[in-house]
Order: sequence, then structure tokens, then C-alpha cells
Amino acid sequence: MTSSSASQNPHGLKTTNLGEIWADLESGIKQIYSRSSMPKKRYMELYTHVYNYCTSVHSSGQPASRSAKSKKGHQGGAQFVGLELYKKLKDFLKEYLVDLEKDGEDLMDESMLSFYTKQWEEYQFSSKVLDGVCQYLNRHWVRRECDEGRKGIFEIYSLALVTWRDFLFEPLHQQVTNAVLKLIERERNGEPINTRLISGVIKCYVELGLNEDDPSSRGSTVRVYKSAFEEQFLADTERYYTTESTGFLLENPATEYLKKAETRLTEEQRRVAVYLHESTQDVLARKCEQVLIEKHMELFHGEFQHLLTDYKCEDLGRMYTLCARVQNGLARLKELLEAHINQQGLGAVAKCQETALTDPKIYVLTILEVHQKYNALVLSAFGNDPGFVAALDRACGRFINTNNVTRVAQSSSKSPELLARYCDTLLKKSAKNPEEAELEDSLNEVMIVFKYIEDKDVFQKFYAKMLAKRLVQQSSVSDDAEATMISKLKQMCGFEYTSKLQRMFQDVGLSKDLNDRFRSHLQKSEPLDIDFSIQVLSSGSWPFQQSPSMALPTELERSYHRFTTFYSSQHSGRKLNWLFHMSKGELVTHGFKNRYTLQASTYQMNVLLHYNSGDRFTVEQLEGATQLKPEILMQVVNTLLKAKLMVCEDEEVTDSSVIKLFHGYKNKKLKVNINVPLKAEQRQEQDQTHKTVEEDRKLLIQAAIVRIMKMRKMSKHQPLLAEVIAQLSHRFKPRVPVIKKCIDILIEKEYLERVDGQKDTYSYLA
Repeated sequence: MTSSSASQNPHGLKTTNLGEIWADLESGIKQIYSRSSMPKKRYMELYTHVYNYCTSVHSSGQPASRSAKSKKGHQGGAQFVGLELYKKLKDFLKEYLVDLEKDGEDLMDESMLSFYTKQWEEYQFSSKVLDGVCQYLNRHWVRRECDEGRKGIFEIYSLALVTWRDFLFEPLHQQVTNAVLKLIERERNGEPINTRLISGVIKCYVELGLNEDDPSSRGSTVRVYKSAFEEQFLADTERYYTTESTGFLLENPATEYLKKAETRLTEEQRRVAVYLHESTQDVLARKCEQVLIEKHMELFHGEFQHLLTDYKCEDLGRMYTLCARVQNGLARLKELLEAHINQQGLGAVAKCQETALTDPKIYVLTILEVHQKYNALVLSAFGNDPGFVAALDRACGRFINTNNVTRVAQSSSKSPELLARYCDTLLKKSAKNPEEAELEDSLNEVMIVFKYIEDKDVFQKFYAKMLAKRLVQQSSVSDDAEATMISKLKQMCGFEYTSKLQRMFQDVGLSKDLNDRFRSHLQKSEPLDIDFSIQVLSSGSWPFQQSPSMALPTELERSYHRFTTFYSSQHSGRKLNWLFHMSKGELVTHGFKNRYTLQASTYQMNVLLHYNSGDRFTVEQLEGATQLKPEILMQVVNTLLKAKLMVCEDEEVTDSSVIKLFHGYKNKKLKVNINVPLKAEQRQEQDQTHKTVEEDRKLLIQAAIVRIMKMRKMSKHQPLLAEVIAQLSHRFKPRVPVIKKCIDILIEKEYLERVDGQKDTYSYLA
């Protein structure tokens, strides 16, 4: 008998029937769910009951629950029972919750929430304790059942959740959810509420979201939370804020509504953080944005224009923040900002157009004032948003390149010309020159305007001419300031843009060395009787036109010939072209009561030195002696008459007019500058600059066309135009008729040809 028993129970496991232990186990489970204190010893007794049952076998050697042969076909080893116990536990939980549901079915509002959250918290705690008692069942029988793919089997804690969901949540959740929504509405209305009641319900809803397809997986889904609460909550939210926003706008200005909407969005964000599930954050935000912002965008657009006009930074910032939350909510605001800045810029320039045409400082500072004002607005109100920065840039580009000043001047290149002239006033020596730090700031401001200039090649031409004059006349405020400005231009436009400007500086340095060598040469031979210095400039880098010829006075001839001979000995094959119109000197007078030093142009010196041989000459005699062109001589004579160094009895100076030296000349200053620019020269220079720009542009366009065609070999007309414009837009905006003309020129020069049989197609001729 002993041997037979041993063969039937080879593992020596104890045989335990569920009926033997269930009464005591049920008593313990009731104790757990009644929240009575339980000693550790009693807990271990319950655990042992479960363990003993799960490890027990019947006399036949088969598990109490099902065949010893698993679905996978494995047999042998210890077999664990559990189905009957599992059913008993499930029935117990069901009965417990059915009774509990009866206690809460008639409750409403806060009393319902208090009941539900209290019972949930206690039930959840008790179920976790029960899960601990049944750990052996979970680890072995339940896991094996799940591994074999049996549906509807859960670990005991999950079983408790499923049972709660089926027998308490399902019948009561609508009442519970309605109570939660009422409480939230009361909070939105400003009433204090017990948020713990809501958070308790939400935690329950989230916990009930079991993944029944994979019972062994840890954590929960939010399926129950979303279907039982979130969908209804979002619908309630939309209804509430639609009513509120409509009513609020009827009684309050739009600026107050912006504050209200901002406050409401913050409240909803806090609401999620305090007692809702984090997954609601984005969908709730989208819903609120749709109701509070998107539905009122037309109102926002109208108000945005008023806020811009009144320059209300804070309100504009608030509107930007709100509209940024809506998809494409900022597009219209950018358009409105761009149009507004353009109008403000045009208006500001129109107010000062009469003075701006002749005073570049007024023009540039007016532009800067508009830019600084709205740059500050973009920075403070719109957080330097790239889209709003681009709107500012487009607006500034529009009103800087096309405004009343450019229209009156009938030239879009007036802006770069005036900007170059403003640079000249900053960098030329004068009594009003700013301090070094202030000058640096002013140059930075120049670069702000320069960035928006379309015709940068026009600026380059005028700037180069004025820089050349400053260097030749040694009137720069400092070499460092000049170098700083060139460096800024190089940084923005590249090396090619400033290469000629930098070569000018090199020529000035070389000229200093050349003067030193010439002085050393003079000391070794016969010195000159006058103080003579020279600047030799490379013709390809300096923007000067060849000077009209004239006969040098005898006092200057010796210096001229000595230097020409010296330079030829130093540099064979180079030819010097003397720029008399750019030269100047000082004359000391001996024919007046006081001894004066006159700062004069070479033309003026030529005429004045002629009066060493007499004190009266006709204009015709002066023309014969100086060999100056009549129009230049007339201007020189008029400047001398205006300076009261000469007198003429005729009201209008003609060739036969007698120009006499005025011996009674007086001046408070002993050093007098009579070297004023000739109007004819200024006009000619300005016209010549614009003419040079147009010629250079044609060459640049032709070069761009050849580069493109060399690479493409063949191109249609429109793509070729587009690529030429794209390549040259950083220097200037090429006009289509000019590009077409350049294409025709290149066809004549046999760089390109039209393709036979293909309309508007060109091919490159190698």
C-alpha cells in the first residue's frame, strides 16, 4: 500500500481539497475587504492555504483543475491546480461589488464622487493585498494559462479590476462622470472645489484600462478613461467656452478678451496637471484653441491693425502668443505687419522728402528710426520670430528702395546714393565728428540700411568715389574707421565687392613710401623751392576720370618735371596721367594788408599765380595763359570773385571782362580755404557714376549669361532669365529688357546662338 501511494504521488506533494480550506480562506478575504487589521501570521496562513492548494494533486496524480497534459504536449513534473480557486475568488469579488453597487445607485453629484472614490481606494488597496496572498497562483497557474493562450484569465489584481469595471463601473460611470463634469464647471465659474474627488475618479478610470489582449503586460491603457470621460469632457469644454467667449466679446473690448483667453488656456493647462491624465493635455489644448482663438481670428486680425497703429507692445505680444498656438494663425498677422511697416516708412520719408533729397543724414536717420521702432516691436512683442523678422525685412526693403524721394529723383538708385553720401559725412573730418564708439554704432546702423538696398552696385560706385576723394585729400576721420567700414562691406558682400577699395588703401601706403624716396632723392641733388608731395594711384582701382589738360604755371613746372623724371627712372614703361582736378595746394599772399595762406585747387592756383606778373587780365588772356577749358575757367573766376580776391566791373563775366586783383581784401582768418567743388564737376561726376553703373551692369549680366550657358550648354529663355536674376540679385536687380539686350549682344558676338526649330531656346557656342 505504501509503495502504491508513492507511485501515485512521486513528488511527495500534499493532497489539499478546496473545500477543506475555502471557509477559512473566504473568512480571511472578507477580513481583507472589510479593511480590518490583519496580523502578519494570519496573512501567512492565507498565503499558505493558496500555496498548498496550488501544489496539491489528487490520488489519480492529475491536477484538480484540468488534464495533466498541457496544450503544448508537455507532461511530467509538478502539475499545479487553480481553476476552482480562481472561480471562487471571481465569484466572491462579483458578489462584493454587486452589493456595493446597490449602496451607490441612488447617489448624485459630490456624494456620488465621495462614495465612488472612497470605495475605489479601499477596494484597490484590498485587491493589492489579495493579489499578494495569491502570488503563488499568479506565478504558476495563471501564468501557465496565459502562456497557453487561454482568454479571460488574469492575475488576481487585474481580475479585481475587471470585476470592478463590469459590476460597479459600468452601472455607475455615467453618474460619476456627470458629477465630475459638474464639479469642473463649478471650478471654471470660480468656485472652490475638492479636486481630490476628481483625481480619484480619473485615477480609477485610467487603472481600469487593462490590456486584455495581453493580460501579462504591465501598466494600463487609457481606453476606459477616454471613452468614459475624456470625450464627454471635451464636448462640455467646447460648449462652455463657446458660450463664454461669445458673451464676453459682446460686453468687453478685444484686448480684454485676449487676457481672458490667455488666462483660460493657462487654467486648463493647470487643470490637467492637477487632476486629469497627462494624455488629455494636447487634445484639451487643441479644443480650447479652436474655440477661444480659431473661431475669432477675423476679430483678431482687425484688432491687430489697431494695436499696431497704437503701438501696444504688450497686447500685440499677447495676440501673437495666442495666434501662434493655431495652425497658420500667424500668416495673416505677418502680412498685416509688413503692410503697416511699409506704410509707416513711406509716410516718414514723405514728411522729410524735400530736405532728404539734399540732406542724406535726414534721409538715413528717418529710415533708421522706422526700422529701430519696428525691430524693437518684433523683438519684444513677437519674440524675434523668424517669420516676423522676414516681414520687417520685406517691408523695409520695399519702402527704402521705392518711396517719395526715389520717385521725385526718378531713380530707384537714389537710396544707395544718399546712403553713400551719409557714409561720407561720417567718415570725413569735420568739427562734428562723433567719438570712436559712437562712430562704430553709426556705421553699424549704415549696414542695417545697406542690407535692404537692392542696387548695391550703385552704393559701391558712389562710396568708392567718395572714399577716393577722402584718401586723396587726406580728409578721412581715421584709417581705422575706413578699414572698419570696408570690413563690414566685405563681410556682407564678399571680397570682390571691396577689392578695389582695399587696393586704394594699398596705393596710399605705397605713395607715402614713394614720397619718402623722392625727398631723399631731392636731398642728394638740388632741392625744390616749394613743398611738394604726390600720390600715385593705379588707374584700374581708382574711380577718377582723366583730367582736362592745362598749361602749368612756371612755379609748378619744375616740380612736375623733376618728379616725372624720378618716377620714370624708378618704373620703366609706366605712364603718369596727372589729375589736376584732384590736386590742391597752398599759396601765401603778399599783395594784401595782411599775409594770408590760401588753400586752393590747382586750377585756382594756376589763375592766381598768373597775377604775380600783373594785377589785371581779361578772361580771354587768362584762358590763353592757363589753357583751361572756358567753362572750367569761368567757374574758377567766379569762385575767386565770390571770395572777393578779385573784382570785375561787369555784371556778367564774358571773355572781354577785366578781372582785377582786389588789394583791399580782408578776412578774419589768416588761413582761408577757397577750394570749393565746381558745380559742373559735381553734376558731371554724378551723371558719369550712373552711366558707369549701367555699363558695368551690362558686363556683369553678359558674364552671368555666359557662365550659365557654359554650364547648361542649352537653355530656354525664361529659365535663363530667372537664373541670371537669381545670380545677380545680391548686387542689383537686373531688368528683363536689359537682360534681353545682353542676350542679343552675345548672339552678335557669337557666344550664343538661337536653336533652329525650337522656340526661345539658346545654345552655347564653345
